[in-house]
Amino acid sequence: MSLSVLSEPHASVVEATELPRIIRLGENLYGAAFTLMKLLPARFIIDQAESAGILKPGTPVIETSSGTFGLGLALVCRLRGYPLTIVGDSAIDPELHNRLRLLGAQVEIVSDHGHPGGIQGARLDRVEELRRARPESFIPNQYDNPSNPAAYGVVADQLSTTLGSLECLVGPVGSGGSTGGLATALRRCAPELHLVGVDTPGSVLFGCAEGPRPLRGLGSSVHPGNVVHRSYDEVHWVAAAEAFRSARDLYQEHGLFMGPTSGASFQVASWWAATRPGRTVVMVLPDEGYRYQSTVYNDGWIKEQGFDQPARPAAPNLVAHPRECGTSWSYMPWGRRDLMSVMNEAVLA
Repeated sequence: MSLSVLSEPHASVVEATELPRIIRLGENLYGAAFTLMKLLPARFIIDQAESAGILKPGTPVIETSSGTFGLGLALVCRLRGYPLTIVGDSAIDPELHNRLRLLGAQVEIVSDHGHPGGIQGARLDRVEELRRARPESFIPNQYDNPSNPAAYGVVADQLSTTLGSLECLVGPVGSGGSTGGLATALRRCAPELHLVGVDTPGSVLFGCAEGPRPLRGLGSSVHPGNVVHRSYDEVHWVAAAEAFRSARDLYQEHGLFMGPTSGASFQVASWWAATRPGRTVVMVLPDEGYRYQSTVYNDGWIKEQGFDQPARPAAPNLVAHPRECGTSWSYMPWGRRDLMSVMNEAVLA
């Protein structure tokens, strides 16, 4: 093959892997499957800070993460020469800890011990302590930095170019960057786009009572500024066992080896597409499943932890108030309202 017909080489592995593959999974269902979704906002935030002169050679970077944002940031910082400290918690498994370490990141593990704001509040407080000790540091601040949702404009362009108009976007909500950023960009041309946020019981993001969250990678014990509640038309709460079962189904039925947050997204999006056959649905699939081979994809671990579920639920339970989300899959029409309005109106009703 002539070199003239080959695409230009990428400058780094970041550019080569930060965008998703758009895959058709059904008559009206598509997946935006990322290798490592948080690589995109990590790179974009660092780009913006460099352009603004905030980041200079050797500037220390400090961030809170127990998952893929930390890994994406570690890769970008390693390639660009910034010393990185990640403040995380026990959700950083040994495999992830090792990958962060090999990329040169220093990892601090904290626990909440009843801390206000739970484990994420404890992590944020430790980041602030480190910042005060090293005031020259840069804090990416994925929860509140508007560059996080802004990073997804390029993915919105990719979806529009590939699929044309789409009518529903389904995705897990943690920092609010991916679903909020994609919806904002897509609605410039399609204001009626229906946005479905996927949360989990025990997360406070959409008004559930705070509690244990064995399904990590979505949900939160704090309220990130990047979660704009008025963006969402519908909210679903998916339990851990259901998400794990759905991740395995996604692999067995479609060959997509993805993580548990992708399973939660698939569970909601496949139901949504099946019950509305005339509408094009795209689901966000944030990361691949290799990190979860000893857990989600391990039969022994699933049974030992009490997450054994023979099949994913056929449909969610409709609830009238976020506090009714329970311990299994439920959903609530959100209607692009702010959190206070939803909580107050539900109580009055």
